[in-house]
Amino acid sequence: MKIRSIAIFVVILIFTLTSFGQNSYPIVETGVHSFYSNTAIISTQSVGAAFYGQDATYQGNEPSYTSNGNGTITDNVTGLIWQKDMGTKITFSKAFIKADTMTLGGYSDWRVPTIKELYSLIKFTGQSGGTTSIKKYIDTVYFNQPIGDTTIGERVIDAQTWSSTQYKGLTMNGDSTVFGVNFIDGRIKGYPKYLPGSGNTNPNSMYFRMVRGNTNYGINHFVNNNDGTISDTATGLMWQQADDGIARDWENALSYAENLTLANYTDWRLPNAKELNSIVDYSRSPSYTNSAAIDPLFIVTSISDPNGVMGQYPYFWTSTSHLDGANPYSAGVYFAFGKAQGKMNGTLLDVHGAGAQRSDPKTGTAADYPQYFGPQGDVRYVFNYTRCVRTISGSNRINEQNELNLFDVFPNPTSDNCTISFNKSYSNVKIVLYNTLGTKVKETVISNLKSTQISINDLPKGVYLIQISADNSVFTNRIIKL
Repeated sequence: MKIRSIAIFVVILIFTLTSFGQNSYPIVETGVHSFYSNTAIISTQSVGAAFYGQDATYQGNEPSYTSNGNGTITDNVTGLIWQKDMGTKITFSKAFIKADTMTLGGYSDWRVPTIKELYSLIKFTGQSGGTTSIKKYIDTVYFNQPIGDTTIGERVIDAQTWSSTQYKGLTMNGDSTVFGVNFIDGRIKGYPKYLPGSGNTNPNSMYFRMVRGNTNYGINHFVNNNDGTISDTATGLMWQQADDGIARDWENALSYAENLTLANYTDWRLPNAKELNSIVDYSRSPSYTNSAAIDPLFIVTSISDPNGVMGQYPYFWTSTSHLDGANPYSAGVYFAFGKAQGKMNGTLLDVHGAGAQRSDPKTGTAADYPQYFGPQGDVRYVFNYTRCVRTISGSNRINEQNELNLFDVFPNPTSDNCTISFNKSYSNVKIVLYNTLGTKVKETVISNLKSTQISINDLPKGVYLIQISADNSVFTNRIIKL
C-alpha cells in the first residue's frame, strides 16, 4: 500500500507540474532592475507616478544558472540544460543531424530549441548600437556568445542564433524563414533559410545552441474563464482576452494597464518581453491562417497596413525598454502579432515574420508615423496596442473573499530561506515538502498564519512540491532549491 501511495503521489506530482501549470512553463525574468523614462535612467517610481509599472516594477523568477563542469549549463528556473559553446555556424538541416548525434555531457537527447526555449535565455540588460560598446543580451558568465566576424565582411550583430521554429509564411521576397534570437542586438527575427538570390538552393548558416530537458517548456495550457480573461496554467499568468482597440505610446500603455479593472481584478500590468512572448503562437500567421499569431481564444483588433490594406494586426507593447541606438533609453520592446513589416526599395514586405520582437521609439507625434527604419525599412508605429496580464496567484481583487485562497512563495528559486504568504490569515496550517520521488522531507504545523519563513538550506538542490493544508483547503506549489 505504501508503494502504491507513493506511485500515485508521483503521478499527481508530475501531472501537477507538467499539465496544469504549477509552472511547466516558468517565465524567466528579463534581468532588468533599472527604471527608464523616454530618454533617461530614472529613480524607482511609486504607484501613480509616470512610468510606473514598467519591467523593473515587478520581479519574478530571476535568471539562475549552474555550470555542470562538462560543457553544459542548467537553467535552474526552466529545468532546461543548454550547450555552453555553440561551435561554428551550420545550416538548418545540419543542426538537426548535430543534435541527434551529440553526446555532450554524456547525454544523447539533445535537440534544436524552439524559439520560446531559446528566448528564455535573453537578458534585456544588454545594450548595442550608438557610441556605446556592446553588452550582450545573454549571461556571458555561463554562455559563450560570439559576435559577427568583421574580418570577413560580417557586421558585429551577424551572430544570430537560430531555433527549430520555422515561420508559417514567407518573408522578404518569398523566402522560407527560420526564427532566431540575436543576442547581440536583442531581437527575434525571421531569417532567410537560404541565401538571397540562390533560388532556395544555397542554405544559409547560423549558430545553434542545443538544449535538453523539460520538453513541456513553451507549451501553453489556456483556459477561457468566460469573464473577458484567459488563464495560462502553464505559466501561471492570466491575460486580457481582447485588446481595447486603442493605440498608445509607451507611457500611456503602462498607465492603461496599471489602471485597468477587468473581471473584478485590479492588479493588471503591462507584460514584460518574455511574458508577452509566451502567448505568441508561432503556428499561426496572417498569410498562413488568416489570423494574428496568437491562440484563437484571444481577440485581436484588425488594422490596415501603411498601404491601407486590411488584414494586418497591431504591434503590442511590452513593459521592457530596449537599450539600443544613439539614445539607448528611448525605445520599448514590442511583439508583432501580425506581419513584422518593412519597406525595401519602396515595397512594403513582411520582412521578419509574425511573432518577431523588435522595438519602437516610446513616444512621438502621431501624425509623423508610421516611419521606416534600418536596412529592412522596419515599420515604426510608435503608437502600439496593449494586452494586459496579471499573476494568477495575485490577490488584488476587489472582492477578495471570492478569490481562490492561493499562496505565494518568494524568493523562488532560492538557496536558503523562502517566505510563504497568503492573501488572508489561516489557522491550523500544516506545511509539507516532498521531493520528486514523493518522499516527505520537511513538515511543520503553525497556527494563525498569514506569512511565515521556512528554511530549505539543509536540502539538496532540486525541485520540491510544497503542500499546505489550511482551514479545510489544500494548496500546492513548487520550490526550486538552487
